Amino acid sequence: MRKPLIAANWKMHMNTGETREFLQAFLPQVEGVTDVEIVIAPPFTSIAEAARLMKDSNVRLAGQNLYWEEKGAFTGEISPLMLTDLGCTYVIIGHSERRQYFGETDETVNRRIRAALAAGLKPILCIGETLQQREAGETFNVLRRQVRDGLNGMEAEDLVIAYEPVWAIGTGKTATPEMAQEAHAFIREELGALYGEKAGSVRILYGGSVKPENVASLMAERDVDGGLVGGASLKPDSFARIVRFREQN
Repeated sequence: MRKPLIAANWKMHMNTGETREFLQAFLPQVEGVTDVEIVIAPPFTSIAEAARLMKDSNVRLAGQNLYWEEKGAFTGEISPLMLTDLGCTYVIIGHSERRQYFGETDETVNRRIRAALAAGLKPILCIGETLQQREAGETFNVLRRQVRDGLNGMEAEDLVIAYEPVWAIGTGKTATPEMAQEAHAFIREELGALYGEKAGSVRILYGGSVKPENVASLMAERDVDGGLVGGASLKPDSFARIVRFREQN
């Protein structure tokens, strides 16, 4: 049985004070949640404050990216060891915005995942197709390439996949639960080809305008194991409702 994972990706939002205010309001609302794993990925400048406030909570901490070297002359980069030093247990890798704006490729994603695993971090590998690729019937080809090239040479342990149709990120558009399930089932088949029975333990999250209003229907699908939440994770009440999706009628 795969334990649901709900992760917040704050992107380039939330300064230190805003992070403190959010967590002071959010943590009491999810204090009793044990059947869902909760993860928050603040911007790098807010990780230390988040770690301080989350120290004794049931919420885990994630980085939004990392570089594959442990140290060195790489101005502006963050190493895996810096994230673990701050208390991170997860790291988001290969988000579509990193691919679109900062030149991430399946090869660099692979190097980042290797580095994360070597440091004891659990990678959340983001994959997904653009609107143009979906309309051209290329969705499954894109997902197959991103899974196989991104995970080349790696085992399935401590791995999370986040399926994010690029056309649904920040647009208000959401894949229907049936569309999400179709993509997630395909991803699990690809993982099965790589890892056999171990693929059944890999959690596959849906990302792309996840909101309190649609999370329960998405989570009802067999292969949807959680969500990677953007805009709706920036307000404590909204994110708490998403985390507590089981309580919705």
